[in-house]
Amino acid sequence: MTRDQYCRTAGAEVEGYNEPSVNSSHVNGEYAKINWDVLGFGLIPTDYMYIMNCSKDQHFSQGTLTPFGKIEVNPSSGILNYGQGLFEGLKAHRTANGRILLFRPEENAMRMKVGAKRMCMQAPTVEQFVNAVKQTVHSNKRWVPPPGKGAMYIRPLLMGSGPVLGVAPASEYTFITYASPVGNYHKGVLNLIVEEKFRRAIPGGTGGVKAVTNYAIIYKPIAEAKAKGFTDVLFLNAEKYIEEVSTTNIFLVKGNEILTPPTSGTILPGITRKSIIEITHVLGYQTTSARYYEVEQITLTRWYELELMTMWYELEQITSTRWYELEQTTSTRCYELEEITSTRYLLIVKERAIPVGELFDAEEVFCTGTAVGVNSVNSITYQDTRIAYKRGAGTVGQKLYEMLTGIQTGRIEDKMGWTVELD
Repeated sequence: MTRDQYCRTAGAEVEGYNEPSVNSSHVNGEYAKINWDVLGFGLIPTDYMYIMNCSKDQHFSQGTLTPFGKIEVNPSSGILNYGQGLFEGLKAHRTANGRILLFRPEENAMRMKVGAKRMCMQAPTVEQFVNAVKQTVHSNKRWVPPPGKGAMYIRPLLMGSGPVLGVAPASEYTFITYASPVGNYHKGVLNLIVEEKFRRAIPGGTGGVKAVTNYAIIYKPIAEAKAKGFTDVLFLNAEKYIEEVSTTNIFLVKGNEILTPPTSGTILPGITRKSIIEITHVLGYQTTSARYYEVEQITLTRWYELELMTMWYELEQITSTRWYELEQTTSTRCYELEEITSTRYLLIVKERAIPVGELFDAEEVFCTGTAVGVNSVNSITYQDTRIAYKRGAGTVGQKLYEMLTGIQTGRIEDKMGWTVELD
């Protein structure tokens, strides 16, 4: 099967996929010859993939680049018989000046190691993982979209490839990294429906790791939701607390709080989710009425409102010889706050259990994930009641989207040390 044929076959199975005209034998300048303006979120086979192998109780050795294509798998392999597998997802972006940036690949590596321990699998080291990602992107860099046209999605996959008949870990493991240029995951506005019958994960299960078995079980509720005209599904736990959208974490903006469910075992600890929370520790937000700030927890669980009016303060690490006029605090850490002319508030990010009923009180809802970035929700339907939310300019979700993508694409200086430039 040629790459063109494969693209047509794979693309036909992915909803919303618009097939570019792929011809791997021609390159327009430094780019592959495809129509970058019609990218969907579907597989476009690139040139190379990276493969490593190891035996049970051994360590992964040096991997190799090989042309992208089919692999041989034993019919009795752990992945095929018992779903012993994990995957990750991360992106590479091309900047306006032609650099290629990865976003926090070491976080994906560490999450895979945690998942591998849960699934009784051997895992590559963080260094091996990051090296595999770099080699995969470098060998396929002509497939990294031009600035503003999309990103390269990288899929590291760890699977039990050795034969096993009884219920037991596989005897061999294979780590593969491949990539594809992609556009937006969701097309159009995001309208969710709350799923009350099906569960994505249960306590003690694998919902907190990126196991392959977590995803096929959500096909049915997603299909039913789309048949009713919804974009995606919001899952609850058995006590009717909010958990996740099918492939993303969720945040609610309610008053002066940004709320998100804690990753306590049934919810995947998303890297985009983590990044958004960390961004709120150091940056302010512009809403339609005021600017909000989060001040890191100071003593025990107390938070303090800073009465700044129109005055400027440079808030840095406080030592025994340096103090600032922060009302009623003995803070050890604060953040630089900009001057505004309206009322000052704290915008506090809280990780806590969120009853489904709080959807009715939220002003904004947004989802986070590698595939979607930060995506504001237009509406959520719960028990036939549709709740609409703010979107667009001036919202917290939009501000966070601009900050995150600015760092990822090099438009904003990366003071967090998150991006890794491809050599």
